[in-house]
Amino acid sequence: MFASRTSGSARLSKTHKFSIAGVAAVGATALAFSLVPGNAAAESETQAVASANVAWTSSVNTAKAAALQASIANQSAFLDAKAQLDAAAKAKAAAATKAKADAAAAVKAQSAAKAEAAAKAKAETAAKQRATAQATASRTAVRKPVYANNLDGWIREALDIMKKHNIPGTYHGIHKNVMRESSGNPRAINNWDINAINGVPSKGLLQVIKPTFDAYHVPGTPWDQYDPVANIVAACNYAADRYGTIDNVNSAY
Repeated sequence: MFASRTSGSARLSKTHKFSIAGVAAVGATALAFSLVPGNAAAESETQAVASANVAWTSSVNTAKAAALQASIANQSAFLDAKAQLDAAAKAKAAAATKAKADAAAAVKAQSAAKAEAAAKAKAETAAKQRATAQATASRTAVRKPVYANNLDGWIREALDIMKKHNIPGTYHGIHKNVMRESSGNPRAINNWDINAINGVPSKGLLQVIKPTFDAYHVPGTPWDQYDPVANIVAACNYAADRYGTIDNVNSAY
């Protein structure tokens, strides 16, 4: 006996087996009838049965082929539908990603625009402040008086300083006392009165001794008894404290 070499792909299905069995049975019957001598009718009947069996087998095979084709068609349709759904899902995910990226870019651009606007506004404010400071400095420079380097100029400058420090006094009151004390000489010094004997001679336009000058010195003026403006302002500050104003002084004080 020889071993069967039927492969997996050539194995018969249950339906095929029934079909072959039917064909074999019918064929055997037909053969039996055909062996009987003189039985022509039986032979014709056998041939008819064989033809019917062949037609039935062909019909079965055709139905199976149609079912197989339908199954393949259904599988193909399913795969096509799945591919379409996958493509739609990918397109939707890509659109969502792009929308998110566009939104983030828009926010970033908006933030950059705001930062740029803030920097521009800050720069404009700084420029305005500088312009205002320059204008103020320019006006101050223009308004700052220029005093003559003589008795008139010294008195006028002293009066402006006194005004800032609320020290009373008038041009006339200062001028009359200066002329009596030093005749307008800022380097005048008294070396013969009691102050000189005590070692603190009177000096300057209004003949102020050093202790008085130091006690009534006004900030912003030089620490120098001989400086005409510093001498006048310190003397007027002392006179205001003791007499109310330099205008009330009409003799040695």
